[in-house]
Amino acid sequence: MDLIKDIFKGDKVIWIIFLFLCLISIVEVFSAASTLTYKSGDHWGPITQHSVILMVGAFIVVLVHNIPCKYFRVLPFFLLPISCILLLAVMIMGNYVNGAARWMTFFGIQFQPSELAKMAVIIVTAFILSKFQEEDNANPKAFKYIMWIIGIVFFLIAPENGSTAALLFGVVFLMMLIGRVPWKQLGILVGSVALILFLFVGVIMITPASKYRDLPMMHRVETWQNRIKGFFENKEAVPAAAYDIDKDAQIAHANIAIATSHVIGKMPGNSVQRDFLSQAFSDFIFAIVIEELGLLGGGFIVMLYLWLLIRAGKIAKRCEKQFPAFLVMGIALLLVSQAMLNMMVAVGLFPVTGQPLPLISKGGTSTLINCAYIGMILSVSRYVVEKEEQRQKEAEEANEEKLQLAAEALIMQARELVNNEQAEVQEEKTKEDYEV
Repeated sequence: MDLIKDIFKGDKVIWIIFLFLCLISIVEVFSAASTLTYKSGDHWGPITQHSVILMVGAFIVVLVHNIPCKYFRVLPFFLLPISCILLLAVMIMGNYVNGAARWMTFFGIQFQPSELAKMAVIIVTAFILSKFQEEDNANPKAFKYIMWIIGIVFFLIAPENGSTAALLFGVVFLMMLIGRVPWKQLGILVGSVALILFLFVGVIMITPASKYRDLPMMHRVETWQNRIKGFFENKEAVPAAAYDIDKDAQIAHANIAIATSHVIGKMPGNSVQRDFLSQAFSDFIFAIVIEELGLLGGGFIVMLYLWLLIRAGKIAKRCEKQFPAFLVMGIALLLVSQAMLNMMVAVGLFPVTGQPLPLISKGGTSTLINCAYIGMILSVSRYVVEKEEQRQKEAEEANEEKLQLAAEALIMQARELVNNEQAEVQEEKTKEDYEV
């Protein structure tokens, strides 16, 4: 038991949440990866690969959570420039999947540079906010520095992965809100972003996609147009018999998966729509979860992510220093925001994006980076516990010292009383001898 406690340090609730998410991932990816099984001809191949990645991820959690959280502030100094260089490289020679160049391959290993960039931005934002805290709010310089960093990374990610860039920008905005950045600066930012987004979407939607084909970083305009049109299209106006299920196959089959489920679902392994959803094991795995585990299973997963956010908030509140507090909140906001975005896409509340469900969807780079995030949260929680134990120990030592001083004072008083009594006795004896 002592060995297990030494290995699995940190907040026990975070460990429980991580364990549940991994178990759900193994079951649902095994069920949802039917298309990969059919293509490879190997029934155990996809789930074996995913299980190995999760085991490596668990090792990363154990490794990272044993690193003191104060050392995490060093990561952006080399992660940020490396990720920016790799993002530039992926635009030039990246691997195209579904019309987007988001992956690079080194020695047969595929990874997404945007995942490293997200980690670097979250850590550097937490570092800047902690350094520029003043009595009432954050120094206005913090906003400027953060905007320069997020601006550069945003424009490197957005052309190939607009949803990831927008998600990262939103999380950084929430971190600045928590970090007490002046309301005036945040208000100007919100107004500027809303105006630019409105003009950009308006121009994109009224201009034919063919006009953008020769422009750099605009080759995905047609995809953006189709997703926006598909989301705002009035589907109720189309009769059921005339509905083209192949037009938006991903959305249609996700809706069918959810609609054919019940409170308890069809049970794991009994999904039907997994054979029609090309990304059933990744972007649309939440639809398969609801189909197989029902509303109860879907609600349980939502509860796990919300529980993670609440627990992170409690850990941040107990932090003595500001950097670990901002770091743990930034990580939790990133994981939970991405999870909610994935779920909203699956149930038709948001246009289709390429965001996997953290720690549940089948993945490589994203799964390992998410495990590193969990390790960082656990590292901060371990730091909090150690600081509280240190304060408690110091308080106990101080109390012991006070008790010892009080005891010594009582002993001194007792000695003085004894000495006084002896002096009085001696004085009386001397007086009697004198009288005799």
